[in-house]
Amino acid sequence: MAFQHLHVRRDGPIAFVELDRPDVRNAFNSALVEELRAWAGSVGDDPSVRVAVLSGAGPTFCAGADLNTMKTAIEATRDENVEEARRLSAMFEALDTLPVPLVGRVHGAAIGGGTGLVAVCDAVVAEAATIFAFTEVKIGLVPSVISPYVLAKIGQSAARDLFLTGRRFPAARAREIGLVHEVAEAGALDATVARITKEVLAAAPEAVRSAKRLLRELPRLLPEAARELTIGTIAARRVSPEGQEGMRAFLEKRLPQWTLR
Repeated sequence: MAFQHLHVRRDGPIAFVELDRPDVRNAFNSALVEELRAWAGSVGDDPSVRVAVLSGAGPTFCAGADLNTMKTAIEATRDENVEEARRLSAMFEALDTLPVPLVGRVHGAAIGGGTGLVAVCDAVVAEAATIFAFTEVKIGLVPSVISPYVLAKIGQSAARDLFLTGRRFPAARAREIGLVHEVAEAGALDATVARITKEVLAAAPEAVRSAKRLLRELPRLLPEAARELTIGTIAARRVSPEGQEGMRAFLEKRLPQWTLR
């Protein structure tokens, strides 16, 4: 699949996708939004992919919506804005529901919708100098489409502060509130991302997919349904070929077969 605004590559079971609009700080336009949604669908359908890495070309990870998109929004009707927001929402949903772990490699700045991209990543490494912000209220807007994913990551308390002020905050603060998981010094970003992908590849592929599915489904369930889901999930994993191999390998003090591929 050919893309105009994304650079994609594979390294064995690792899929890499890089936002490739560095001249506009990798800001969203309608084409980039659609390409990210399509990429997520293609990766999700590929069983040979075990982990994916999201990054941005140039000095900035992602600056949110670009100026032309804002100009279009000003001139568009409410119904046209609804459809545009629906396409943006579909992109975030596709990334959030990717069946394999999505690792964020973040540098420079993640602003507005760019911070939304950070929120849909399962593990995030940010360069220490990276700046984050939900700046929508500064221009009369609201970070609404990204809010479900951001709230799931940082909770109501941090969101109240950052959504309502629109203030900028550093990578260290992003780590404190759970938006970022590791902060790397300049030059150590790729090594830190590689360490995380290596950890994922040491885990059982189907178990990782099952764990991600569980994380998504569990918060939506009432207590009884949640109990049944957790009981059924562990029972299914214990009798699965992968679960059987993993437990036997542990007891026999050897590496499981998936690490030898």
